[in-house]
Amino acid sequence: MSSAAEFLPSSRSLKTLAEAADTCRGCDLYRDATQTVFGQGRKRAELMLVGEQPGDKEDLAGEPFVGPAGRLLDRALEEAGIDRSAAYVTNAVKHFKWKPRGSRRLHQTPRVGEIEACKPWLQAELEAVKPQALLAMGATAARAVFGPKVKVTKDRGQPLESPLAPVAAVTIHPSAILRLRDHDEREAELAAFVADLEGVATALQGAEH
Repeated sequence: MSSAAEFLPSSRSLKTLAEAADTCRGCDLYRDATQTVFGQGRKRAELMLVGEQPGDKEDLAGEPFVGPAGRLLDRALEEAGIDRSAAYVTNAVKHFKWKPRGSRRLHQTPRVGEIEACKPWLQAELEAVKPQALLAMGATAARAVFGPKVKVTKDRGQPLESPLAPVAAVTIHPSAILRLRDHDEREAELAAFVADLEGVATALQGAEH
């Protein structure tokens, strides 16, 4: 099975990793993507947020979480009292997987093989950043970070034991909130998402003392 492992540099500098990821051919998703979208944030960020994959806007901009889901994430982080610029934000899969529908590019969920192929980049980011708190957003991120036994529906809001960070948790992906049609339901999910972020922030403060 193909993997990103052979494209990883020996350095764990985020700049070097990002440059190397630009030429990754560890799976076939690069063929239809505009560019690799690597993680972004401080080298020693205490909090690492992991999403699924870049969307249409991220694919074009080359930066994670700059589209509608990113704006919602920004709002939720602000409400939770978390400074996004102090966090490291990335995705489990670094290329946009999509299918055409008219003039639009519709998101497609990455397959398990594609998640696994891209995992060496995520592992390298974790080694470089060494976060104190790690939050996986959505099922794809939960699988990539914590393995198949961790489920958002079952484990959301619960502290997880992980060798990757002292504080570890899962929550929904912001795009799942955006897909809700009912306004009240959407606002309720956003409030729950903010509560999950607040829980991680509180646990992080506790871990520092």
